[in-house]
Amino acid sequence: MTDLILILTTMPDDERADALARALVTERLAACVNVHGPMMSTYAWKGAVERDAERQIVIKTTRAQRAAVEQRLRALHPYELPEFLVLDVGASEAYGGWLVDAVRSNESR
Repeated sequence: MTDLILILTTMPDDERADALARALVTERLAACVNVHGPMMSTYAWKGAVERDAERQIVIKTTRAQRAAVEQRLRALHPYELPEFLVLDVGASEAYGGWLVDAVRSNESR
């Protein structure tokens, strides 16, 4: 399974993280979205060092859905520049098949 990807992003709070996760899975843009617990992020932004509470989001999808996930994420995300990191991943045949099937009907649209 070479078409599987993980997309990483962050959200500022549980409510918005849950809304993003539900939208992506309901719309079949992702097979699964993991929302990790609160963490602190320290980052450079516009010449300053910032520190904020965030939730790490892991989006499990296929390469064919990458552009649609990015478009939907940008529409729902409160940040000016949301994190959008794409990682190629492998999976067992069974899990990879489930993931592909979970988003397949949306890929044909």
